[in-house]
Amino acid sequence: MTGGGLLVAGTTSDAGKSVVTAGICRWLVRRGVKVAPFKGQNMSLNSFVTREGAEIGRAQAMQAQAARVEPTALMNPVLLKPGSDRSSQVVLMGRPVGELSAKGYHGGRQRELFEPVMACLEELRGTYDAVICEGAGSPAEINLRRTDIVNMGIARAARLPVLVVGDIDRGGVFAQFFGTTALLSPEDQTLVAGYLVNKFRGDVSLLEPGLEMLLGLTGRRTFGVLPYAHGLGIDEEDGLRVSLRGAVRESVVAPPVGEDVLRVAVCAVPLMSNFTDVDALAAEPGVVVRFVDRAEELADADLVVVPGTRGTVKALAWLRERGLADALMRRAAEGRPVLGICGGFQALGEHIEDDVESRAGAVDGLGLLPVRVRFAPDKTLARPVGEALGARVEGYEIHHGVAEVLGGDPFLDGCRVGAVWGTHWHGSLESDDFRRAFLRKVAAQAGRRFVPAPDTSFGTLREEQLDRLGDLIEEHADTDALMRLIEEGAPVGMPFIPPGAP
Repeated sequence: MTGGGLLVAGTTSDAGKSVVTAGICRWLVRRGVKVAPFKGQNMSLNSFVTREGAEIGRAQAMQAQAARVEPTALMNPVLLKPGSDRSSQVVLMGRPVGELSAKGYHGGRQRELFEPVMACLEELRGTYDAVICEGAGSPAEINLRRTDIVNMGIARAARLPVLVVGDIDRGGVFAQFFGTTALLSPEDQTLVAGYLVNKFRGDVSLLEPGLEMLLGLTGRRTFGVLPYAHGLGIDEEDGLRVSLRGAVRESVVAPPVGEDVLRVAVCAVPLMSNFTDVDALAAEPGVVVRFVDRAEELADADLVVVPGTRGTVKALAWLRERGLADALMRRAAEGRPVLGICGGFQALGEHIEDDVESRAGAVDGLGLLPVRVRFAPDKTLARPVGEALGARVEGYEIHHGVAEVLGGDPFLDGCRVGAVWGTHWHGSLESDDFRRAFLRKVAAQAGRRFVPAPDTSFGTLREEQLDRLGDLIEEHADTDALMRLIEEGAPVGMPFIPPGAP
């Protein structure tokens, strides 16, 4: 099999495209297929730095891990990082190339990116046996079809068969499948091979009459019904799967090894980025992680995390408006642990000069760390390796802010003063020995009799989660039919469902 492929589209955002793509990648690689993920355009504040120093969506990095290949910029050539409701930073081949309004992007710039996106896809198809592409939003967003470079636009250009995923847990999945197909042009419809039901609870036999009717109405089969799976903890791009004040990642907290649990509160700042940093904490037995947006919710927290953000100055204002800034300063004065990561680290400093991100100029930080930050036009993208608390640490950096550390104890590239810690390094808590050492320090500072589990391996847990995704595909999808689709393309003669695109 050479250059096979598939586009995993969805009836809505968060229908499960990312996890289905990862599951198909893991199923294929276990069958000996050399496979790569691809998403032409991704809108996400959760990003990752590849070994060549390119910024891509974290979902594509996770899918590359599912495929057991090294992530590269080819797998996500266009990344949009929202800075407000109406504008985003455009990252092309891993490097920022400017800030555009939604109207400016869809009004012309997006179409200019079609050729580089297709060049990346063709390069991957020339290198791998199969490329599993993920769409964005819905392929039936008819207002955006003319400039589409991520859904039917690339499916048409690359002659990729399309599998449409629907989230049945939300309800209305049959209408979504039918309506999505019926709103596509006749040319686009020829590539829609069928459907995949996601997040089903209950007896599949009760669903089968509806699937038969859907086949009769559309001439397209359903390739599988995936059950609702709890606690997968896989990197997302569209936002938190949890509501505020809900447990992170639907995780089941294992019993603590010591006598106490450790409670972690994460400030849900505006434009929060790389909130996946706290996944490794949530994976620890006895650690309870929650996202919060009220000052009183910090009272019983043993550790407060101020996470990364695409808007440091906006996050600072939000912290002050909600009384969280005062609560953080009280914690610091009482010697209770606070950790700032990237934008959160910058907010904990003394002073910010920002003529790049917010263009707010001089802004006072919270003054909890002796750090002054100046925003530079060029973005720092790096994969640092170092040592802290006697343990080896790996991380990645994505930031415009350049920190001048004026005191405190060294901590990765940042510093620590008392119980307040700050660093630009994302992903550092995934280093097992470092995470255990850090949690021991936090427990001591918080006065908790918490003991980190000696054998928790975040990398092993992530592999187990990816294997679970592969199992979902293998056990609940028609894999023989999926393989034919990937190898041979969409079946010839798929019927047209009126009215089609206007």
